[in-house]
Amino acid sequence: MLKRKFTEEQHMFREAYRKFLYDEIVPNMDRWREQRIVDREAFRKAGELGFLMIWPEERFGGMGDNDFRFEQIIMEENAYALTADWYATLHSRLVGPYFTRFGNEEQQQRFLPRCVSGETILAIGMTEPDAGSDLRGMRTTAIDCGDHYLLNGSKVYISNGINADVVIVAAKSDPENNPRQIGLFIVERGMEGFERGRNLVKMGQKAQDTAELFFDNVKIPKENVLGDPAKGMHYLMEGLAEERLIGMCEYLARAQKALDLTVDFVKQRKIFGQYLSEFQNTQFKLAKLQAEVDAMQIYLDQCVTSFNAGEFDGVDAAKGKYLTSELACRVIDDCLQMHGGAGYMDEYPISRLYTDIRVSRIYAGSSEVMQLIISRDMLNGERIDFVDRDLIIE
Repeated sequence: MLKRKFTEEQHMFREAYRKFLYDEIVPNMDRWREQRIVDREAFRKAGELGFLMIWPEERFGGMGDNDFRFEQIIMEENAYALTADWYATLHSRLVGPYFTRFGNEEQQQRFLPRCVSGETILAIGMTEPDAGSDLRGMRTTAIDCGDHYLLNGSKVYISNGINADVVIVAAKSDPENNPRQIGLFIVERGMEGFERGRNLVKMGQKAQDTAELFFDNVKIPKENVLGDPAKGMHYLMEGLAEERLIGMCEYLARAQKALDLTVDFVKQRKIFGQYLSEFQNTQFKLAKLQAEVDAMQIYLDQCVTSFNAGEFDGVDAAKGKYLTSELACRVIDDCLQMHGGAGYMDEYPISRLYTDIRVSRIYAGSSEVMQLIISRDMLNGERIDFVDRDLIIE
């Protein structure tokens, strides 16, 4: 494969982060999957070592380096270590930047240092039963009552939903006069009327706590309104390209992990007196899959370069999200097939990869929505987008 471009500092960061994963995270994953939630201590340990939120300014405890390649390294190493359902990236790179993009100085001072240290865990609440790809179906409301907003409604499929200390909640801020107007509201643990439902049982991503959230006349002080309460939809759409880039990194890294596991397996497994690796069908299948993953990796790395340069747009994100999620699902399915009956057993990592990857074609914009975005741009030159939040991404 063509040489990938990382700096010496980033190579060192990769080695250090890999060591952290194998020292602190990997030994606990089976227990966390069984209990369906990661211990809060994992976030604090990552924060202590500077692995949780890298981009905030040094005055908030971060490195002040917004190069997306650091986050790319984190996601790749999580995939290789089979620790991706410790979804620290949701906290660090998906939710955290809302404070610097749309929050004021007081909000940044109040929340970011504890988020960087891992003392405060973040989540974002958008999805409702009738509000996935089309947020116009949202029923949660936040009514302006003068010195505060009154929040009512519920959210579902919210990742970090049990662990979260702070949830950025999307709600209709003027449902009577402008039902499409959405605001973002900072809900903190312990606010009266804020309750959590059960930790939902999922097909995959077992260690990721995914919950229902309920809001019954929750008083949101004005200082907990994020940005302009009339511009929440714009804020959500602004983050979509980066969210999909995050997904692209995860999906492709998991596909590569599946190929690595399968290469090792077929070299050791015999059938009809021959190693599986000696059959032409196995050789051709693996060659095809590896070539496709390598080609997509080049596209993804170029997307990261474009993102760092401020040139990455929503259509490129839709193309990449669609292609990487579909490819990863197909690669991992084919790799499981080459494992035979062993692939269906949870003791083999390929089984876990298979169940974990299936949601990739749904969250952060389903494959069907991605194709709609791409086709409308091709046919009409019409730049559109949808906010699609399901399962793990929240």
